[in-house]
Amino acid sequence: MIVLNVTYRCKPDMREEFLKMIRTEGIDEACRAEAGNLKYDYYYSTENSDELFLLEKWQDEEAFAEHRKMPHFRRLGELKDTYVEETVIEKYTV
Repeated sequence: MIVLNVTYRCKPDMREEFLKMIRTEGIDEACRAEAGNLKYDYYYSTENSDELFLLEKWQDEEAFAEHRKMPHFRRLGELKDTYVEETVIEKYTV
């Protein structure tokens, strides 16, 4: 299993709009519907109003590799250009 802890450090006061766009465009639902996806959930930081945390779990490396080829994955990257200052990714193989 592949586990990703993704921390988005959003531009000031842009966290809500970033998550709204993810949901409006159905990026979160599209990721959850992918073969091999076990979990894809966003969480708010209680300490930093500009941080958004994403927990992803994928069945294996192949499923995660396919995920990175999806159009909604590319679209998320475009949204990050607008709303996010920094993305920190921790990847674990369990």
